[in-house]
Amino acid sequence: MTPHVEPDPQAGAAVKAADRAHVFHSWSAQGLIDPLAVAGAEGSYFWDYDGNRYLDFTSGLVYTNIGYQHPRVVAAIQEQAAKLTTFAPAFAIDVRSEAARLIAERTPGDLDKIFFTNGGAEAVENAVRMARLHTGRHKVLSAFRSYHGATSTAINLTGDPRRWASDTGSAGVVRFWAPFLYRSPFYATTEEQECERALAHLEDTIAFEGPATIAAIILETVPGTAGIMTPPPGYLAGVREICDRYGIVFVLDEVMAGFGRTGKWFAAEHFDVVPDLLTFAKGVNSGYVPLGGVAISAEIAATFDKRPYPGGLTYSGHPLACAAAVATIQVMEDEKVVEHAARIGETVLGPGLRELAERHPSVGEVRGLGVFWALDLVKNKETREPLVPYNAAGEANAPMAAFGAAAKKHGLWPFINMNRTHAVPACNVSEAEVKEGLAALDAALGVADEHTA
Repeated sequence: MTPHVEPDPQAGAAVKAADRAHVFHSWSAQGLIDPLAVAGAEGSYFWDYDGNRYLDFTSGLVYTNIGYQHPRVVAAIQEQAAKLTTFAPAFAIDVRSEAARLIAERTPGDLDKIFFTNGGAEAVENAVRMARLHTGRHKVLSAFRSYHGATSTAINLTGDPRRWASDTGSAGVVRFWAPFLYRSPFYATTEEQECERALAHLEDTIAFEGPATIAAIILETVPGTAGIMTPPPGYLAGVREICDRYGIVFVLDEVMAGFGRTGKWFAAEHFDVVPDLLTFAKGVNSGYVPLGGVAISAEIAATFDKRPYPGGLTYSGHPLACAAAVATIQVMEDEKVVEHAARIGETVLGPGLRELAERHPSVGEVRGLGVFWALDLVKNKETREPLVPYNAAGEANAPMAAFGAAAKKHGLWPFINMNRTHAVPACNVSEAEVKEGLAALDAALGVADEHTA
């Protein structure tokens, strides 16, 4: 595939100049960034105004699950715009109802009511509000090594350093250690030990915080940006049992892991567990129009049968976003995208990443499911010392910066967070594209290897 436009550096320079003059970017020191001016995208690729093409191993921000510019979804948005561009959320709108039906059909258990939001952070905000109102309790437990969004409650629930600048310490949030065998906080040596000790730690945390004060426990089913740490067998079922025992609402955050990313419609299916609330966004419509939501159990929905739910959004269930969701889900069904993601992970991407780990001293661990993988980069495989320090910046982060530059030089746009690179291509990525990405990673890891001991 080639770019659909001729290189036009002058146009690219104009786009860059306007961006630098007027756009305030998220998570960035504004004077230190140099955003790439993107001229176009299609499928698993995007390209700049100089004609450089990149294989996107980030899926945007892990949301273009069916790739860029899928013609059926583009057409559905256009058709909906011609029919009914927008309408207030208090009304019954055909495409909104259909999107909710299709989502509810795919969620586990009895999560059959859908509250629409504009994205994942707002979904988490509302899930926590529902849990607090349902239980009459205030505290919420969340894990270190997590990310739940950047709005007020969601950022306080987050367990990574992006929380620090906005952490008020007064949001009723208590953090605990979730399982992660490779860097076990419990000195475990097996998955069974890690599971058992992580559940005991959670029980102790609940006991000392006071079970009657805790409204909810929220977990990413498979943590995303924090490192793609697949929970050990039995852990999520154990959390479900603890929540049932203490009357705590169990919230699974599937904003990143949902809609085919792990080779299932929702990652919860891998673990045979049903939460009380499930948050989603991103892959629900491949990010074509902002959309998120909360899938709600019958019991929690019933809390608001006669009692108004005190929350809402002007653009909740926006018709264009819902049309994109309906078309995306239909595409995923018709093209068997979920099954493809599972197969490509099992037969091509996972084995290919493990083969790289065998040859590169900088790769400490490979972990993942479907098209949701992480390479944990280290200075030394024996000590497992990260290639760069936790939350490194500037010169301390130079090895990862060099790795990223090498990947881009070889035509791969990488997802990098701290000492990890994630392999998270579109769920419908082809086998040939995966092999192209693996070859570029191979070359870039050679640069990372130079920083090992």
